Amino acid sequence: MKKFQSMTLCLLLFSSLLLSGCGAKGSGSHAGNASITLNEVAHSIFYAPMYVAIEEGYFAEEGIDLTLVTGFGADKTMTAVLSGEADIGFMGSETTIYTYNEGAEDYVVNFAQLTQRAGNFLVAREPMPDFSWSDLLGKNVLGGRKGGMPEMVFEYILKKNNMNPQTDLSIDQSIDFGSTAAAFSGGQGDFSVEFEPSATALELEGAGYVVASLGVDSGYVPYTAFSAKSSYIEENPETIQHFTNALQKGMDYVNSHTPEEIAQAIQPQFQETELSTITAIVTRYYEQDTWKSDLIFTQDSFTLLLDILQEAGELTSIPPYEDLVVTDFAESAAK
Repeated sequence: MKKFQSMTLCLLLFSSLLLSGCGAKGSGSHAGNASITLNEVAHSIFYAPMYVAIEEGYFAEEGIDLTLVTGFGADKTMTAVLSGEADIGFMGSETTIYTYNEGAEDYVVNFAQLTQRAGNFLVAREPMPDFSWSDLLGKNVLGGRKGGMPEMVFEYILKKNNMNPQTDLSIDQSIDFGSTAAAFSGGQGDFSVEFEPSATALELEGAGYVVASLGVDSGYVPYTAFSAKSSYIEENPETIQHFTNALQKGMDYVNSHTPEEIAQAIQPQFQETELSTITAIVTRYYEQDTWKSDLIFTQDSFTLLLDILQEAGELTSIPPYEDLVVTDFAESAAK
């Protein structure tokens, strides 16, 4: 990535002169909109700052004509980015490490980190006010895809609590992403690891109860990030900058507004969900410090991600931070 970081800065400086004083945050005055297809790993309230940026018109202000597509899994989102079906992917950054280590020539690079905690919750069949992770001994848990962040963070927590994910419990990884809540409601498993709004939906229908937050118990983790092929970033630095500016505005909004205000802003993205439910979910994420104040993907965060991958046995080699992360755009947007 070093080979185009300096070029990126030069292009940005040059473009700022052409755009009549368009600053780091963008003025909303552009010769023409840039069309971007963004493939998100899932459609979840967990990603509230991005939906705020959409609904508050921040992408439009930055001259971005955004098409949002849901990939339903990091592997599918990555496939869309690599094939050119999507310009930008929003997913767990572990996937960028996998493709880099597999030898992808035009590898995918992270340029903005959105969440700093895991966004999923452990759901039980009965209320367990005194839950401890040892309660999972001998139980069947509906988990996530092998090598995906939800599953690796779950196993990371188990190991932190002196449990062996392979022998102390049974983790069912056979169910497709997004289908575990329906399977759990249908009687499969003693526990299930769920994102929102599925966790709260299970509670509302009386089919499950949230007993633990993986985000709280795992600590700060670089859970999801925006990424694009290195060639796309090299060829479209101004577009990436304006896209990142819009995201930063969304981040600023969630860090300066109440959960009630955030819920109202993103409600159009979740029309099938009651506002009271959206508010409850946003509050849950808000109170556990889910969202960063900026979008900068630090080297410390990258190192922690490598540690989690290594513990999960998914790391074949250690890729350079400088190859898989570029911070220029996030740093500029945060000014």
